[in-house]
Amino acid sequence: MTDATIRSAMVLAAGLGTRMRPITETLPKPLVQVGGRALIDHALDRLPQAGIENAVVNVHHLAAQVEDHVRGRARPRIAISDERERLLETGGGAKKALPLLRAAGGGPFVILNSDSLWIDGARDNLACLVETWDGERMDILLLLASVATSLGYDGRGDFLMAPDGRLQRRPERDVSPFLYAGVAVLKPELFADTPDGPFSLNLLFDRAIASGRLYGMRLDGEWLHVGTPESIAAAEDRLAASGR
Repeated sequence: MTDATIRSAMVLAAGLGTRMRPITETLPKPLVQVGGRALIDHALDRLPQAGIENAVVNVHHLAAQVEDHVRGRARPRIAISDERERLLETGGGAKKALPLLRAAGGGPFVILNSDSLWIDGARDNLACLVETWDGERMDILLLLASVATSLGYDGRGDFLMAPDGRLQRRPERDVSPFLYAGVAVLKPELFADTPDGPFSLNLLFDRAIASGRLYGMRLDGEWLHVGTPESIAAAEDRLAASGR
């Protein structure tokens, strides 16, 4: 049986950040400053608060800058998964990092995008996600944000959620109330029969849907979409207004 204790996390920091150009021509997106802190620090700072002291950070685009930035951190402890030779996408990157995640504690782990940014409401959402995890029922647990209240998001949403938290994809022509906030808990054994090389985590999401084991938890607070240079100021204003 998989150990239910979550001891480690992976922060996805290898992407090209094409929508953030021209900033990302010389600065990797995880190091873009929002509210006086790099995006990746917003993500990493949340981990110890949720009881996670070990993190793997993958690197590709302007990799040395990301490595230099995280090298001095004491909490969480950082291991680097090097994707300089080949960008592996979200799923392939996590698969490559599995030996490092096992060394950091093994078992289910949190995975989050380095640009996942939100304002907590009455509760710490990452800690709550960890507490909500139930490996007996779930293969994957996603943090979901409300489409209606998210800042800077203009899409049609991603998922429909049943009262028990089980998820289905949004039908193609419909609008759904929830979007994936870029944070999840998942089991390492899900990668056993996945492709070598690049692939998306969506492959695992769809497999979990098919087996009725993809679940979601609604974010308490506000999700901030920082996708373009123009979106930075709006996110900073919202953070300032929240006092965070």
